Amino acid sequence: MGALRALDGGDPTIYGNHMQKTTVYMDEEMYRRLKQLARARRRPPAEMIREAVAEYTARHAPRRKPRSVGRFKSGRRDLGQNAEALLTGFGKDR
Repeated sequence: MGALRALDGGDPTIYGNHMQKTTVYMDEEMYRRLKQLARARRRPPAEMIREAVAEYTARHAPRRKPRSVGRFKSGRRDLGQNAEALLTGFGKDR
């Protein structure tokens, strides 16, 4: 069972098996700016670091293609060259 801590007098945060602990090294200036921003936003610095990592990994992680991509064969060899012509009228009511 994880420890229960109240951060900044707000709601308690539960740290348990769903979190992985790590250490982040930063220079004094970066740490000072993080603490200053955290104080201004009334949020714990660790929460802001988690949010920054989540944003970064979402932006830079390779995008998975849907499993259906490349699954079916139409038998046509001209799809790439004639895609626009083949899609003419697609999505319009008949």
